[in-house]
Amino acid sequence: MIKNFLNKLPKKQVKSAESRDGGSLTLSSNASTTSRINSASSARPGNVNSLENNSTQNSGVNHGNKLHDPLHNKANGSSPPVPYEALPGFRDVPSAEKQNLFIRKLSMCCVVFDFTDPTKHLKEKDIKRQTLVELVDYVSSANGKFSDVVLQEIVRVVSTNLFRTLSTQPRENKVLEGLDVEEEEPLMDPAWPHLQIVYEFLLRFVTSPETDAKLAKRYVDHAFILRLLDLFDSEDPREREYLKTVLHRIYGKFMVHRPFIRKTINNIFYRFIFETEKHNGIAELLEILGSIINGFALPLKEEHKLFLVRALIPLHKPKCIPMYHQQLTYSITQFVEKDCKLADTVIRGLLKYWPITNSSKEVMFLGELEEVLEATQPPEFQRCMVPLFRQIGRCMSSSHFQVAERALFLWNNDHIENLIKQNRRVILPIIFPALEKNARNHWNQAAHSLTLNVRKIFSDVDPELFEECLLKFQEDEGRDEEAKVKREATWRRLEEIAISKGASNEAVLIPHKALLTTQPSS
Repeated sequence: MIKNFLNKLPKKQVKSAESRDGGSLTLSSNASTTSRINSASSARPGNVNSLENNSTQNSGVNHGNKLHDPLHNKANGSSPPVPYEALPGFRDVPSAEKQNLFIRKLSMCCVVFDFTDPTKHLKEKDIKRQTLVELVDYVSSANGKFSDVVLQEIVRVVSTNLFRTLSTQPRENKVLEGLDVEEEEPLMDPAWPHLQIVYEFLLRFVTSPETDAKLAKRYVDHAFILRLLDLFDSEDPREREYLKTVLHRIYGKFMVHRPFIRKTINNIFYRFIFETEKHNGIAELLEILGSIINGFALPLKEEHKLFLVRALIPLHKPKCIPMYHQQLTYSITQFVEKDCKLADTVIRGLLKYWPITNSSKEVMFLGELEEVLEATQPPEFQRCMVPLFRQIGRCMSSSHFQVAERALFLWNNDHIENLIKQNRRVILPIIFPALEKNARNHWNQAAHSLTLNVRKIFSDVDPELFEECLLKFQEDEGRDEEAKVKREATWRRLEEIAISKGASNEAVLIPHKALLTTQPSS
């Protein structure tokens, strides 16, 4: 009798331990979540059957079967534990057993299947998918704090399913230009129907009021966040969209991890800018940062200003900037709106990385410049207006009509026009040559018309200054013409000497005084 009792004792202890953290977690059917995940997944390639079919198929499964520990079976393409059968639903067990069942279902979902072969493990994939949907519903409707054991199992499921080696398309023979990359077909992960549910599960877990951040930070730790950020290089845009939402929620909930998240994103940017210039998730990371920057308290910390100077501004350097320029512009503008004194730093940074031969990139820079100038105040504008309008003048006289138009469009912005008018005595002499040359002979009619409008603005505001600039331009033009004539005379003189000495083999020597008399005067 004693021996029989002792044989039963471990089983009772395990059961007691499993139900110890039970409590009164209840489940309310989350039909919207189930239907949304089901409809999204069924439309993706690689999906086998819908959730409704899974439910029907699994309704006759023997729920008494025990699941073996799946930890040793988590390699891609590995055979699932035997038997791999569905566990009972949460509605089919008492409330005290639900948390125990939840842990068993989590353990069951730690098996990773090979989705590159859609013919393998069809039944097991359906069972796992249905189980994942049940886990999402359970987390969404939980009404008790998640315990240590549950948190550990949740993070283990997420880590096992999401953290993997990303597959990439070969790009060795392609020029990494922004437009080329945008036109490429993105690589769609065949495992996405399951990955999507795991991401939804992680998102519901992070946003759940039952997730205690102080307790969960031991499992959602730096190593977890680091591997999560590594996934932003995924070529599947659906995965990056989920990652963006999840990371933003983690940043909001786990305040202790905020400096680490910012530092890690900085490191991703540094490697992208100065080493690889290849990363698929820069736009999504910048979108997260734009929201973070928007919440910065004033006065800005030195750390945040260094991030602007060392990471955001150098992001204008890579060739593939069209992929993320919109998000970059928003982040840059947020800094200027937070602290107007940073406008000078930002504008000089733009001028430092200003493109020389890439006209489409130049158009983007001019658009960003307009947004920055719109948030710039007069004192900061005056600090950088000389180098700024030297560059704008070069853009105005560009032979590429889009660059010239975009530069002249700056006068359509009332705030920028007022800044220019207030400082016209410095600005007009800088850009006047470009205005005159455009008005005389720019080949594009739109650029020509816009130039005439800008000239009229200056002549109406300050006719005297306009006349002074016109006279100076004509004087400079006269000197240039005189220098041109002298230069041509010099070449003619050289040609005549060469012809006169051409019959002999003697070296042609030009007297130094003769050259001095034909040099243009400075």
